[in-house]
Amino acid sequence: MSSQQQFQWLMGAVAGLLVIASTVGWLLHRRAAGHGGSATIDNLNARIRAWWVMVAVLTACFLLGTTTTVLLFALASVFALREFVTLTPTRPGDHMPLVACFYVMLPIQYWLIFDDWYGLFAIFLPVYGFLSLPILMAISGDTEGFLERVTKIQWGVLITVYCISYAPALLLLKLPGGSERNMLLLIWLLLVVQLSDVLQYVFGKLLGRHPVAPRISPSKTVEGLLGGGASAIGIGAALYALTPFNPWQAALMATLVVLAGFLGGLALSAAKRSLGAKDWGTMIEGHGGMLDRLDSVSFAAPVFFHVSRFFFT
Repeated sequence: MSSQQQFQWLMGAVAGLLVIASTVGWLLHRRAAGHGGSATIDNLNARIRAWWVMVAVLTACFLLGTTTTVLLFALASVFALREFVTLTPTRPGDHMPLVACFYVMLPIQYWLIFDDWYGLFAIFLPVYGFLSLPILMAISGDTEGFLERVTKIQWGVLITVYCISYAPALLLLKLPGGSERNMLLLIWLLLVVQLSDVLQYVFGKLLGRHPVAPRISPSKTVEGLLGGGASAIGIGAALYALTPFNPWQAALMATLVVLAGFLGGLALSAAKRSLGAKDWGTMIEGHGGMLDRLDSVSFAAPVFFHVSRFFFT
């Protein structure tokens, strides 16, 4: 079966599941409406609507190719970085570094992916961006809270630009079968990450009794992690044909993705709590901001990229 046929079958199956989920969600909403409504059902329906959008985006990426995919992720990084900066207090002395982040570092990072320049892509922000930001801030002459301010901006750029850019960077890997195989690998990663998030939420609501970190994220439970994570791993293994992995390798890689995504979501939840915020933004109804949707991806993508590159290319 060709890559295009695999993609068509996959998107057809996902669309069919979403039709069923949307119907069930609508029925549950109508039933709950007679009893004053339910925040859990509303949240579930919001997640289903977000999945429809994600399927449309993935379809556009596959059909329109590498350039569109890189541009879409670059735009996602713009929104995520803006949300991070909005929640992080800044001073006039931070303006020059922030301009450099949005108008220099972010475009260059994604251009390096488009140009297939892995050697510089991997070190540009962790080395040159990391060193440039405190220099630009020092030039402003504002030393109040200097270390805290520069650290926040450095961390924000690494999470929202560098780490997220590793998802489209999967298109750089030299896989047999051409660029469509790389696109399927990217889709596999996104499906496993997002399914893990959704299924952890569902299992947590149905069976959750023991919070993993109640002071950080009460909704993340041991039962949700085990049930949702195991389900996502099973789906990832079942979809091994989209990847260069065999079924056992796909299961191991899915396990790596699920754990990295869960821990990344936990770490960024702690960052939100430290800033006194529930969500990073309000861009997506029922889901907060762009970074709320990409928090797991930001931690899972770099790990997945480097393990895939080391063992499978």
